[in-house]
Amino acid sequence: MKESTSRRTFLQKTAIATSGLALISTNVVSAFASETPYDGYNPYSEEKTDLRTTLFEKHVRVKGTIYDKTGTIPLEGVTVEVWHLSPNSTKYRHRAKFKSNHNGEYNFITDFPNKAEALTARIYFKVNYKDDSYFTELAVGENSVNITSKHWEENQQLGKKLFPTSEKFLNTTTINFNLKTN
Repeated sequence: MKESTSRRTFLQKTAIATSGLALISTNVVSAFASETPYDGYNPYSEEKTDLRTTLFEKHVRVKGTIYDKTGTIPLEGVTVEVWHLSPNSTKYRHRAKFKSNHNGEYNFITDFPNKAEALTARIYFKVNYKDDSYFTELAVGENSVNITSKHWEENQQLGKKLFPTSEKFLNTTTINFNLKTN
């Protein structure tokens, strides 16, 4: 005996499937089109602190302390997400997330980022603490490291800890870059 599906059952199942597809699609789209002001953000970054893909190229080690919104108290457990253009590429394959330790310190190492046309190479940051998050960036040159005017305006509470410092040894540039929460 051949089973036949009624028209009403067919329409119900089609409506449920379509609704489910629409909900999944909007969630996926909103995850990648979140309020980030920078290209390349991926909310599904892997938890790691070593983003290097090769050991014989130039590397950047970024470390610092994450402070509360007053810029005075180091915070434990702040999630930091980072990403940048991969070397010799226009794709954002270098990305990770990690948490600050009990002293508020974070540390990661990565390949030297590629730069978008007419810009200095950038490393992008998303700082998440409790229900607040904000985005910032660090401009990394061959012999210098700089913050943007936006970062300067939003992080004045850090005082003398605001400006990044860098030192170079062999093929690794080490940058000290302090952050605060919102």
